Amino acid sequence: MHMPDAGRLSPLNLAYVGDSIMDLIVRTELVKDANEPVHVLHKKASAIVNAANQSRMAGILEPMFTEEEAAVYRRGRNAKSATHAKNASIQEYRRATGLEAVFGYLYLKGDYGRVMELYKAGQERSESEKHE
Repeated sequence: MHMPDAGRLSPLNLAYVGDSIMDLIVRTELVKDANEPVHVLHKKASAIVNAANQSRMAGILEPMFTEEEAAVYRRGRNAKSATHAKNASIQEYRRATGLEAVFGYLYLKGDYGRVMELYKAGQERSESEKHE
């Protein structure tokens, strides 16, 4: 499969791919952790892959971004979308879109290790903050 030059794609195209990548990672991690009914897995995945949670994760990961990732994040966050999340503020939705753009960018560049590094760092910090 030919990968496009990720740096030339619109931030919303990057976010479109990034949303799917985040969903795939979450679903994979959930299945690895437990063999549960699909409806239970779906509820757990929906609690993680949503604008409010992704916005929190963006806040955690932003200091970890390279200059290149920070630029992609800003482009994604500032992109004007025709849609918005049902259960999130505009600010949360934009931050989530920025994060998805970063994940899409890294995935399309083939930097899967960095995708997982950021995802795991965001999840670990997010979990530890919930328990504080």
